[in-house]
Amino acid sequence: MHISILLLFAGMLALQTSFAQKSEPITVATYNIRYQNKSDGPNAWENRKENVKALIRYHEFDLFGTQEGLREQLNDIAELNEYAFFGAGRDDGKEAGEHSAIFYKKDRFKVLQSGNFWLSETPDKPGKGWDATCCNRICSWVKLNDLKTKKEFYFFSVHFDHQGVEARRQSGKLMVEKIKEIAKNVPVILVGDFNSTPETEQIQSIQGLLKDSRTVTAMPPYGPEGTFNSFKFDAPMDKRIDYIFVSKQFNVLKYGVLTDAKEQRYPSDHQPVEIKVVLN
Repeated sequence: MHISILLLFAGMLALQTSFAQKSEPITVATYNIRYQNKSDGPNAWENRKENVKALIRYHEFDLFGTQEGLREQLNDIAELNEYAFFGAGRDDGKEAGEHSAIFYKKDRFKVLQSGNFWLSETPDKPGKGWDATCCNRICSWVKLNDLKTKKEFYFFSVHFDHQGVEARRQSGKLMVEKIKEIAKNVPVILVGDFNSTPETEQIQSIQGLLKDSRTVTAMPPYGPEGTFNSFKFDAPMDKRIDYIFVSKQFNVLKYGVLTDAKEQRYPSDHQPVEIKVVLN
Protein backbone atom coordinates (compact mmCIF):
# COMPACT_ATOMS: atom_id res chain seq x y z
CA MET A 1 0.00 0.00 0.00
CA HIS A 2 2.78 2.40 0.99
CA ILE A 3 4.74 1.57 -2.17
CA SER A 4 1.63 2.11 -4.34
CA ILE A 5 1.11 5.57 -2.88
CA LEU A 6 4.73 6.45 -3.51
CA LEU A 7 4.51 5.25 -7.10
CA LEU A 8 1.30 7.22 -7.63
CA PHE A 9 2.91 10.36 -6.20
CA ALA A 10 5.98 9.89 -8.36
CA GLY A 11 3.80 9.47 -11.44
CA MET A 12 1.83 12.64 -10.67
CA LEU A 13 5.06 14.56 -10.12
CA ALA A 14 6.47 13.36 -13.44
CA LEU A 15 3.24 14.35 -15.19
CA GLN A 16 3.31 17.83 -13.62
CA THR A 17 6.97 18.26 -14.59
CA SER A 18 6.22 17.17 -18.16
CA PHE A 19 3.29 19.58 -18.38
CA ALA A 20 5.40 22.43 -16.99
CA GLN A 21 8.05 21.76 -19.61
CA LYS A 22 5.52 21.72 -22.41
CA SER A 23 3.82 24.94 -21.32
CA GLU A 24 6.81 27.06 -20.21
CA PRO A 25 6.10 30.61 -21.49
CA ILE A 26 8.69 32.71 -23.31
CA THR A 27 8.87 36.49 -22.98
CA VAL A 28 9.74 37.81 -26.45
CA ALA A 29 10.36 41.40 -27.53
CA THR A 30 11.43 43.57 -30.42
CA TYR A 31 13.17 46.88 -29.87
CA ASN A 32 14.56 49.44 -32.30
CA ILE A 33 17.18 51.00 -30.04
CA ARG A 34 18.09 53.93 -32.36
CA TYR A 35 21.61 53.99 -33.72
CA GLN A 36 24.42 55.73 -31.89
CA ASN A 37 24.13 59.32 -33.13
CA LYS A 38 25.89 62.06 -31.16
CA SER A 39 23.76 64.71 -32.85
CA ASP A 40 20.77 63.36 -30.87
CA GLY A 41 22.02 65.53 -28.01
CA PRO A 42 20.25 64.59 -24.77
CA ASN A 43 18.91 61.49 -26.51
CA ALA A 44 22.35 60.27 -27.64
CA TRP A 45 23.14 56.67 -26.74
CA GLU A 46 25.51 57.56 -23.92
CA ASN A 47 22.65 59.32 -22.15
CA ARG A 48 20.11 56.52 -22.48
CA LYS A 49 21.94 53.20 -22.74
CA GLU A 50 21.51 52.44 -19.02
CA ASN A 51 17.77 53.09 -19.39
CA VAL A 52 17.59 50.62 -22.29
CA LYS A 53 19.42 48.01 -20.22
CA ALA A 54 17.25 48.69 -17.18
CA LEU A 55 14.08 48.23 -19.25
CA ILE A 56 15.30 44.89 -20.61
CA ARG A 57 16.30 43.72 -17.15
CA TYR A 58 13.07 44.83 -15.46
CA HIS A 59 10.77 43.21 -18.01
CA GLU A 60 12.87 40.05 -17.99
CA PHE A 61 12.96 39.46 -21.72
CA ASP A 62 13.96 35.89 -22.49
CA LEU A 63 14.55 36.53 -26.17
CA PHE A 64 14.51 39.76 -28.17
CA GLY A 65 15.48 41.28 -31.48
CA THR A 66 17.02 44.73 -31.84
CA GLN A 67 17.22 47.01 -34.83
CA GLU A 68 19.65 49.82 -35.70
CA GLY A 69 22.20 48.83 -33.07
CA LEU A 70 25.85 49.38 -33.91
CA ARG A 71 28.35 46.88 -32.52
CA GLU A 72 29.34 49.14 -29.64
CA GLN A 73 25.70 49.44 -28.60
CA LEU A 74 25.20 45.69 -28.73
CA ASN A 75 28.28 45.21 -26.60
CA ASP A 76 26.82 47.65 -24.07
CA ILE A 77 23.57 45.66 -23.88
CA ALA A 78 25.58 42.45 -23.57
CA GLU A 79 26.93 43.84 -20.28
CA LEU A 80 23.71 42.26 -19.02
CA ASN A 81 25.68 39.07 -18.73
CA GLU A 82 22.71 36.73 -18.67
CA TYR A 83 22.42 37.40 -22.42
CA ALA A 84 24.42 36.47 -25.48
CA PHE A 85 23.68 37.80 -28.96
CA PHE A 86 24.00 36.95 -32.61
CA GLY A 87 24.04 39.42 -35.50
CA ALA A 88 26.05 40.86 -38.35
CA GLY A 89 26.67 44.38 -39.60
CA ARG A 90 24.59 45.18 -42.65
CA ASP A 91 27.52 46.80 -44.49
CA ASP A 92 29.95 43.86 -44.56
CA GLY A 93 28.25 40.90 -42.93
CA LYS A 94 30.68 41.18 -40.01
CA GLU A 95 30.63 44.16 -37.65
CA ALA A 96 30.28 47.24 -39.89
CA GLY A 97 27.03 49.17 -39.82
CA GLU A 98 23.71 48.63 -38.12
CA HIS A 99 22.63 45.16 -36.99
CA SER A 100 19.31 43.36 -36.67
CA ALA A 101 20.64 41.43 -33.70
CA ILE A 102 19.13 38.66 -31.60
CA PHE A 103 19.66 38.51 -27.84
CA TYR A 104 18.83 35.39 -25.84
CA LYS A 105 19.23 34.20 -22.28
CA LYS A 106 22.18 31.86 -22.18
CA ASP A 107 20.68 29.58 -19.54
CA ARG A 108 17.42 29.20 -21.48
CA PHE A 109 18.43 28.80 -25.13
CA LYS A 110 21.10 27.13 -27.20
CA VAL A 111 21.83 28.30 -30.75
CA LEU A 112 21.78 25.37 -33.16
CA GLN A 113 22.11 27.28 -36.45
CA SER A 114 22.40 30.93 -37.48
CA GLY A 115 22.65 33.10 -40.55
CA ASN A 116 21.96 36.40 -42.27
CA PHE A 117 20.53 37.61 -45.56
CA TRP A 118 20.03 40.99 -47.15
CA LEU A 119 16.77 42.54 -48.32
CA SER A 120 17.67 42.83 -51.97
CA GLU A 121 17.64 41.01 -55.29
CA THR A 122 20.93 39.39 -54.15
CA PRO A 123 20.18 38.35 -50.56
CA ASP A 124 23.41 36.40 -50.09
CA LYS A 125 25.65 39.48 -50.15
CA PRO A 126 25.54 43.04 -48.77
CA GLY A 127 23.69 45.51 -50.98
CA LYS A 128 20.72 47.80 -51.39
CA GLY A 129 17.49 46.39 -52.72
CA TRP A 130 15.05 47.63 -55.36
CA ASP A 131 14.37 51.38 -54.86
CA ALA A 132 16.23 51.72 -51.54
CA THR A 133 18.70 54.60 -51.71
CA CYS A 134 19.96 54.99 -48.15
CA CYS A 135 21.09 51.73 -46.75
CA ASN A 136 21.70 48.04 -46.95
CA ARG A 137 19.06 46.13 -45.01
CA ILE A 138 19.77 42.86 -43.24
CA CYS A 139 17.83 40.06 -41.56
CA SER A 140 19.53 37.85 -38.97
CA TRP A 141 18.15 34.51 -37.83
CA VAL A 142 18.89 31.70 -35.39
CA LYS A 143 17.54 28.23 -34.76
CA LEU A 144 17.15 27.78 -31.01
CA ASN A 145 16.72 24.90 -28.65
CA ASP A 146 14.68 25.85 -25.59
CA LEU A 147 16.58 24.13 -22.79
CA LYS A 148 13.51 24.13 -20.54
CA THR A 149 11.07 22.50 -22.94
CA LYS A 150 13.55 20.80 -25.31
CA LYS A 151 11.63 22.31 -28.22
CA GLU A 152 13.21 23.96 -31.26
CA PHE A 153 12.16 27.01 -33.25
CA TYR A 154 13.54 29.74 -35.50
CA PHE A 155 13.80 33.42 -34.63
CA PHE A 156 14.22 36.16 -37.27
CA SER A 157 15.01 39.86 -36.65
CA VAL A 158 14.72 42.36 -39.49
CA HIS A 159 14.58 46.06 -40.37
CA PHE A 160 12.77 47.12 -43.56
CA ASP A 161 13.78 50.19 -45.55
CA HIS A 162 12.28 53.52 -44.49
CA GLN A 163 12.24 55.19 -47.93
CA GLY A 164 11.83 52.67 -50.71
CA VAL A 165 8.17 51.78 -51.25
CA GLU A 166 9.04 48.97 -53.64
CA ALA A 167 11.84 47.82 -51.35
CA ARG A 168 9.37 47.35 -48.50
CA ARG A 169 6.87 45.58 -50.73
CA GLN A 170 9.47 43.19 -52.12
CA SER A 171 11.02 42.69 -48.68
CA GLY A 172 7.70 41.32 -47.47
CA LYS A 173 7.72 38.74 -50.26
CA LEU A 174 11.37 37.89 -49.63
CA MET A 175 10.76 37.33 -45.92
CA VAL A 176 8.02 34.82 -46.70
CA GLU A 177 10.26 33.01 -49.20
CA LYS A 178 13.24 32.92 -46.85
CA ILE A 179 11.27 31.76 -43.83
CA LYS A 180 9.81 28.91 -45.86
CA GLU A 181 13.26 28.05 -47.22
CA ILE A 182 15.13 28.21 -43.90
CA ALA A 183 12.57 27.11 -41.31
CA LYS A 184 10.40 24.84 -43.45
CA ASN A 185 7.80 23.40 -41.04
CA VAL A 186 9.62 24.27 -37.81
CA PRO A 187 7.91 26.93 -35.61
CA VAL A 188 8.94 30.56 -36.26
CA ILE A 189 8.99 33.93 -34.54
CA LEU A 190 9.65 37.00 -36.70
CA VAL A 191 10.28 40.40 -35.10
CA GLY A 192 11.33 43.77 -36.40
CA ASP A 193 10.83 47.33 -37.47
CA PHE A 194 8.97 46.97 -40.76
CA ASN A 195 8.45 50.70 -41.39
CA SER A 196 5.00 49.64 -42.57
CA THR A 197 1.50 49.98 -41.16
CA PRO A 198 -0.81 46.96 -40.96
CA GLU A 199 -2.78 47.57 -44.17
CA THR A 200 0.29 47.59 -46.43
CA GLU A 201 0.91 44.80 -48.92
CA GLN A 202 4.13 43.72 -47.24
CA ILE A 203 2.49 43.20 -43.85
CA GLN A 204 -0.41 41.40 -45.49
CA SER A 205 2.08 39.13 -47.27
CA ILE A 206 3.67 38.15 -43.97
CA GLN A 207 0.26 37.59 -42.39
CA GLY A 208 -0.40 35.05 -45.11
CA LEU A 209 2.26 32.90 -43.45
CA LEU A 210 2.43 34.01 -39.81
CA LYS A 211 0.06 35.41 -37.18
CA ASP A 212 0.26 39.04 -36.04
CA SER A 213 0.64 38.62 -32.29
CA ARG A 214 -1.42 41.74 -31.57
CA THR A 215 -4.47 40.32 -33.30
CA VAL A 216 -4.33 36.86 -31.67
CA THR A 217 -3.36 37.63 -28.09
CA ALA A 218 -5.51 35.94 -25.44
CA MET A 219 -5.32 38.99 -23.19
CA PRO A 220 -6.40 42.26 -24.87
CA PRO A 221 -3.46 44.33 -26.22
CA TYR A 222 -1.82 46.56 -23.64
CA GLY A 223 -0.51 50.07 -24.26
CA PRO A 224 -0.82 52.31 -27.33
CA GLU A 225 -1.26 50.97 -30.83
CA GLY A 226 1.61 53.01 -32.24
CA THR A 227 5.26 52.10 -31.70
CA PHE A 228 7.21 55.20 -32.85
CA ASN A 229 7.67 58.28 -30.66
CA SER A 230 10.40 60.41 -32.33
CA PHE A 231 11.83 60.96 -28.82
CA LYS A 232 8.74 63.07 -28.04
CA PHE A 233 7.05 62.22 -24.76
CA ASP A 234 3.72 63.57 -26.01
CA ALA A 235 3.87 61.80 -29.39
CA PRO A 236 0.46 60.49 -30.55
CA MET A 237 1.95 57.03 -31.23
CA ASP A 238 -0.84 56.08 -33.60
CA LYS A 239 1.31 54.34 -36.26
CA ARG A 240 2.24 50.71 -35.69
CA ILE A 241 5.44 49.80 -37.53
CA ASP A 242 7.11 47.36 -35.11
CA TYR A 243 5.73 43.81 -35.02
CA ILE A 244 6.09 40.34 -33.60
CA PHE A 245 4.75 37.57 -35.85
CA VAL A 246 4.46 33.93 -34.81
CA SER A 247 3.68 30.68 -36.57
CA LYS A 248 0.57 28.65 -35.78
CA GLN A 249 2.39 26.49 -33.21
CA PHE A 250 2.59 29.42 -30.76
CA ASN A 251 -0.18 30.62 -28.47
CA VAL A 252 0.11 34.32 -27.63
CA LEU A 253 -0.87 34.91 -24.00
CA LYS A 254 -0.10 38.63 -23.77
CA TYR A 255 0.86 41.51 -26.08
CA GLY A 256 1.97 44.97 -25.05
CA VAL A 257 3.63 48.13 -26.33
CA LEU A 258 5.79 49.32 -23.43
CA THR A 259 5.91 53.02 -22.58
CA ASP A 260 8.58 53.06 -19.87
CA ALA A 261 10.19 56.48 -19.53
CA LYS A 262 12.49 58.25 -17.10
CA GLU A 263 11.94 61.95 -16.40
CA GLN A 264 9.66 62.06 -19.47
CA ARG A 265 12.36 60.70 -21.76
CA TYR A 266 11.93 57.47 -23.66
CA PRO A 267 14.96 55.16 -23.89
CA SER A 268 14.60 55.07 -27.70
CA ASP A 269 12.57 56.69 -30.48
CA HIS A 270 10.64 53.41 -30.78
CA GLN A 271 8.63 51.66 -28.11
CA PRO A 272 9.57 48.06 -27.41
CA VAL A 273 6.89 45.49 -28.21
CA GLU A 274 6.63 42.54 -25.82
CA ILE A 275 4.67 39.30 -25.93
CA LYS A 276 4.40 36.19 -23.78
CA VAL A 277 3.99 33.00 -25.78
CA VAL A 278 3.79 29.25 -25.32
CA LEU A 279 5.05 26.84 -27.96
CA ASN A 280 2.65 23.92 -28.27
